[in-house]
Amino acid sequence: MSKSVFSRNEIKYIITSSEQLKIEEGIREYVKSDPYSKGNRFYTITNLYFDTKEDELIRHSLSKPIYKEKIRLRGYGVPSMEDIVFLEIKKKYKSLVNKRRVNLRLKDAKNYLNNRLKPDDLDFMTAQVFKELDYMLSLKEFFPKAYIAYDRKAFFGKDSDDLRITFDKNIRARRQDLELEKGDYGELILDKSLWIMEIKCNESIPLWLTKLLAKEDIKKSSFSKYGKEYTQYILNNKKEMYKSVG
Repeated sequence: MSKSVFSRNEIKYIITSSEQLKIEEGIREYVKSDPYSKGNRFYTITNLYFDTKEDELIRHSLSKPIYKEKIRLRGYGVPSMEDIVFLEIKKKYKSLVNKRRVNLRLKDAKNYLNNRLKPDDLDFMTAQVFKELDYMLSLKEFFPKAYIAYDRKAFFGKDSDDLRITFDKNIRARRQDLELEKGDYGELILDKSLWIMEIKCNESIPLWLTKLLAKEDIKKSSFSKYGKEYTQYILNNKKEMYKSVG
C-alpha cells in the first residue's frame, strides 16, 4: 500500500514553455525521473474536487486564509472501476501541505462516498485516514463539483525522494460528467504556453535549485487549479447572464 500521510512544503511557479525548458535542463544533473516519466514522458492526472452546494471550501480558499482544506478523488488517466484511485483530504497551512489519503479501487471509492461503506481488512494508518474522512464528510454534505486534469512530468532528487519537482501543462476542466471513468476532456483553464511548476520538499529548497531559480528570474506564484477553475466558471456564468439580459 502506498504512503497514506504526507507533510511537506509546496511552492508553486507559473512559467512559460521556454522557462520550463531552461529549468528542466538545469535540474538534470541533480534529479531522477519519476517512474511514470521515464523516457521524458508525460502522464495524465485526473481529479474530482468535492465541495458543498454553496462552494464553501473553494470560496474560503480564495479568500487567502492561512489555513484551508480540500477533498478530491485522484486517478491516473481514465480509470476503470477496478483501477486504484486516491481519496484525499488536503490541508494547507501557509506553504506547509498536510495530505491524508487512502488508495482503493474506483468502485470502492464510489461505495464509500455514496454509502460510507469501507473495504474490509484496513491497516491501522488507512483506518485512521478513513476516520478523518468520516469526520469531515459528516460536517457538511459534499458533492463532486469539478473535474480537473493535466499532463505532468515529474522528478525526484537524486540523493533523496524528499525533493520532488513537477511540471504540469494542458490544465483542463469540466462541470459535467463528474466521474473519473467518463473520459478525459474539458476546457483549458490556463493558456497552453504556460506551465505550473511545483517544488515539494520536507525542509528548505536546495541551494543549487535556489541559484537556478534566481539565475532564470523565476518567482513563486499563488495558484490553485481548483481556484482557477472556479473563478473561470463564475466569470463565464456572469458573461452568460449579461448576454441573456442584453
